[in-house]
Amino acid sequence: MISLIGVMTLTLVGIAAIATVMSSNLFISSMWFGIFSLLMASNFFILDAADVALTEAAVGAGVSTVLFMGALALTGEKEVKAKWNWLVVAVLGILALALFVATFEQPRLGDPNAPVHVHVAPWYLSQTPDLINIPNVVTAILASFRGYDTLGEVLVIFTAGIGVLSVLSFKPKHRRSTSGEELGAKVRGVQHHSILRVVGKLVIPVLMLFALVVQFHGKYTPGGGFSAGALFAAAVMLYGILEGADRSEKAMPQVAMLRLAALGATLYTGVGLVCMLLGGAFLDYNVLWPDPVIGQYIGILLVEFGVGLTVTTVLILIFNAIANRPTY
Repeated sequence: MISLIGVMTLTLVGIAAIATVMSSNLFISSMWFGIFSLLMASNFFILDAADVALTEAAVGAGVSTVLFMGALALTGEKEVKAKWNWLVVAVLGILALALFVATFEQPRLGDPNAPVHVHVAPWYLSQTPDLINIPNVVTAILASFRGYDTLGEVLVIFTAGIGVLSVLSFKPKHRRSTSGEELGAKVRGVQHHSILRVVGKLVIPVLMLFALVVQFHGKYTPGGGFSAGALFAAAVMLYGILEGADRSEKAMPQVAMLRLAALGATLYTGVGLVCMLLGGAFLDYNVLWPDPVIGQYIGILLVEFGVGLTVTTVLILIFNAIANRPTY
């Protein structure tokens, strides 16, 4: 039964992908892309990858769709037809064929002798209850066992935000820029979609509440800082699309968001430094409390909050920078 559902969802994924590419109306294409991401999230749930599914739904169907809508508010709704570049088509075809052939070298789905199942995964599953004592093993791996990797990802996200702001801050000389009032009116280009506005205003508070649940309950159920940050940022972006990106920027100024993004990355690093000052290794949460298990719980809670803070603020920074970029 599960395999039948998987085949059905994969078929729908293919249909959504084709519809996304073939649609000439960019708004409809963006909606199809969101449906594509939701179907991919469904596939991940079928494969018991709940954390990945949640992140795909938050980033793919949430943040990406809102960013597309924000871009559409500054452009036209129809695609400009261009000639086919057959060299690009050939390269993509060869790449797709290579990826398809490579799938035959992968282990069979669910094979107990697959490398991933005979290497460190059994150790994680057996040791997490004793060393960390949280039900969500994925959170234990990302925030504790592989805390260095996650710290690197947070720093990469923060650096990416700085890079985007640096690129978008470039202003051509000797050209008239759009005033704040003109720009604010222009980025409210989706207000004529009544259904979108009504549904959006109902979804925003639910998204924020769910983001809080995902953030602080990620140790017990699928979630964590990355998923929660994407959900919260998606809610703010949706508000900016519906009410105007100029209003979302006033509610969350760039300087404040940049400082909070730095604070999130600093909090993660600071937890590791505190661990060293207490006589442990970097990001060794055991020393944060006399009971090592409680120390692990405190450390994971703090670093996950830092991850969520950085992800949220960087995504909001990027959205505000794109949506409020003056036209010259």
